[in-house]
Amino acid sequence: MTTQEEKTRRAELIAAASRLFKEQGYERTTVRDLAQAVGMQSGSLFYHFRTKEEMLVAVMAAGIGDLTDRLEEALGQAKTPMDKLRTVCRVHLDTLLGDDKGALSVLLYEWPSLSDKARAELIKLRDSYERDWQQVLDEAAAAGLVHEDTRLLRKVLLGGLHWTIMWYRPEGGGTPSDLADRILELIIRKK
Repeated sequence: MTTQEEKTRRAELIAAASRLFKEQGYERTTVRDLAQAVGMQSGSLFYHFRTKEEMLVAVMAAGIGDLTDRLEEALGQAKTPMDKLRTVCRVHLDTLLGDDKGALSVLLYEWPSLSDKARAELIKLRDSYERDWQQVLDEAAAAGLVHEDTRLLRKVLLGGLHWTIMWYRPEGGGTPSDLADRILELIIRKK
């Protein structure tokens, strides 16, 4: 197998694992389920990943990496503190609620399934993403748009945005971006 074929096969495995972990949960998804999803023998998975947990980490890392890339690209287009604030909320919800692969929901639901060592790797990725948020919130506070306690605001906002996965339904009359705008209306300081 060439290096490109290995990368493609690994990406297929991550996508299948993401979908299965989202649908069935990490604990209930077997190595056999994962192998069948991509048309390979169970033992062949271990050519690409040493353990099932390593697959879980790869799914989560792909999810947070994709989210961070989307956010940084979108922030590059945003000019004002308000534009940036809208961007962080929209990108987060658009990615979380529109994520057909389910990588971010797997990150949220399956965090307890990780070993301490695996968590440490992912915390570095999460911290990078949250630094982007913190910078935007600090700029918004300096512009008088939000409360000055931006560290707490970041935690409350991200926690609230994460929880939308439990109750948001697209048929409810709005897109994830619409929801992000409505949430912003609740936190923006009126002048």
